[in-house]
Amino acid sequence: MIVIVAPGQGSQKPGFLSPWLDLPGAPDRLRSLSDAAGVDLVEHGTVSDADTIRDTLIAQPLIVAAGILTLDALGDRAGLAGGVAGHSVGEITAAVAAGVLTAEDAMALVGERARAMADAAAATPTGMAAVIGADESALEARLAELDLQPANYNGGGQIVVAGALDALAALADAPPERARVIPLQTAGAFHTDFMAPAVERFRSKAAQTPTADPTTTLWTNRDGSVVASGSAFLDLVVGQVSTPVRWDRCMTAFQDAGVTGIVELAPAGALTGLAKRGLRGVPSVGITSPDDLEAAVELLESGASA
Repeated sequence: MIVIVAPGQGSQKPGFLSPWLDLPGAPDRLRSLSDAAGVDLVEHGTVSDADTIRDTLIAQPLIVAAGILTLDALGDRAGLAGGVAGHSVGEITAAVAAGVLTAEDAMALVGERARAMADAAAATPTGMAAVIGADESALEARLAELDLQPANYNGGGQIVVAGALDALAALADAPPERARVIPLQTAGAFHTDFMAPAVERFRSKAAQTPTADPTTTLWTNRDGSVVASGSAFLDLVVGQVSTPVRWDRCMTAFQDAGVTGIVELAPAGALTGLAKRGLRGVPSVGITSPDDLEAAVELLESGASA
């Protein structure tokens, strides 16, 4: 069984959408997605610099739009996957792959998510850091001392934490034994209590968003369980804004389901990297440009014929 996964914020790079616009129909598609999100994705995906596209308001719609362009390019072959999941904002991309959301509704939803989270982040200076190699219980004890919170349990020995900037600096100065702390270029403490102001605002938009039930297995970041319905997806994706991403449990769910391969939608790299540590021996293809589509299709077809 091949699983399609969709990355989250931080995977974008300057100009990364340029090669996709050479595909037939892609420029018009991206303009349509831009209109739905309220963001000029053509400009930001082709010419904007790294600082500009790091902005939450821009980064989240860019990530989802890139995944949608990838799904368009895969066409019916994306349906060969045995299930889909997304990391953080990538859950919205995964919902498109699973037939829960239309592309346009997904972009309208992510546009409001980005605005709500950016406003919440602006209220209090906070940040995030990746902690690698720490004993989980020792790390959680240290976080409690510093009033920091876990934000992403990514598996493979990586946990992203978040909170006040001075507390993150203190963690970097005195990390748990054998741990490394890597500051992340994010605008706020996403997936923590600091995002509480964004939740109700996002919930209001979600309540206006039509959904369908998943047409394939769709796993949730909440705990790696399977999403039962379109309405359940909306509840989960709203709650995810202020609760930790449990990607570790998603990977465990893939393993329990008999995963034989991972295809990561553009802009790929982060989730295939985590899979190499958390799903050792499982082949993966990360799609960073249209040049990677052939390898992705080969892996998808191998799963269908197995």
